[in-house]
Amino acid sequence: MQAARNILHLGVKELRSLIRDPIMVVLIIYALTLNIYTAATSIPETLHKAPIAIVDEDRSALSARIIDAFYPPYFLPPVLITPAEMDARMDAGLDTFALQIPSGFQRDILAGRSPVLQLNVDATRMSQGFTGSGYIQTILTGEVNEFIQGYRAKAALPVELVLRARFNPELNKAWFGAVMEIISAITMLSVVLTGAALIREREHGTVEHLLAMPVTPFEIMSSKICAMAFIVFAASALSLNVVVRGLLSVPVKGPVALFFAGTALHLFASTSLGIYLGTVARSMPQFGLLLFIVLLPMQILSGAGGLMRSQVVSGGPREGMPDIIQALMLAAPTTHFVKFAQAILFRGAGITVVWPQFAALALIGTILFSLSLARFRKTLRLMA
Repeated sequence: MQAARNILHLGVKELRSLIRDPIMVVLIIYALTLNIYTAATSIPETLHKAPIAIVDEDRSALSARIIDAFYPPYFLPPVLITPAEMDARMDAGLDTFALQIPSGFQRDILAGRSPVLQLNVDATRMSQGFTGSGYIQTILTGEVNEFIQGYRAKAALPVELVLRARFNPELNKAWFGAVMEIISAITMLSVVLTGAALIREREHGTVEHLLAMPVTPFEIMSSKICAMAFIVFAASALSLNVVVRGLLSVPVKGPVALFFAGTALHLFASTSLGIYLGTVARSMPQFGLLLFIVLLPMQILSGAGGLMRSQVVSGGPREGMPDIIQALMLAAPTTHFVKFAQAILFRGAGITVVWPQFAALALIGTILFSLSLARFRKTLRLMA
């Protein structure tokens, strides 16, 4: 009971220290509000309001049908221009795409010939240019095929493919982006806050005060882990309900209570990792450098990359990684956190599905806590 009281009082001290640190407070608020909203609504590989100009030299029913097929949210309403304006507008950066429909296009289509359309793409906008080219090709093919069916007998296809989108029928990437961003923010904040709390004690010279008190290294370390885990847990719960489910209207499939039960296990592991990094670093700049070589690979290779904002900074799904990377990342808590979070929040999975990830997180957390405690005790002995 005395140990529990010591942990409680030390935890309250940690919360007060955090509140008096405006930079950390701003980081928490930003990471779980504005960062999630902007990440969900501005995913680079998502085609969103791309400017397109069309040169319609055919002036036919088919060309008018093609022009009407480009509309928000993927494209801005097409701007009709002349051939002389096409290059100048693209040089000025006004258009990402410029489509030229030649004269006689509808006539050649109905005659069974293969007319050529010209599509100019501003490749400096690489993500939208690559994605948009595929969108435009699909739109053109669909509109031409539907137009032809109105003039010719419809041929019976030997196979008909019926697509049904599970878990995200709107194919809205913002749904996945918002959830994956909050998952990443939970990991980042838990590691940063605990490590920074320990380094702050050392830089302010208050570790010596703690050593003079009748408290053990276990109680000091546990208080930091409990306090920072509580802050991240409460802030992420508020963010999930207010920002993700409220402001962004993202439907959450599974039981939220089960997700946060797993989040508590993940926080146990990630905050222990933060303490360990805090004992290795001697200053805040060193801690920041450690985050680059530890936290970023964990986030990138966790399996969340296929749903995150940019493939440039993500490793993609785990199935696409080398076998040795998949095996090594089983030791990282983020791998199991991402896996059960996706299963619960996206697919509505229950405990019978995600219990292996829960067990793995409990084991990893226990190992990290033991290693961090041993390292923390050694650090305190050197300082005594």
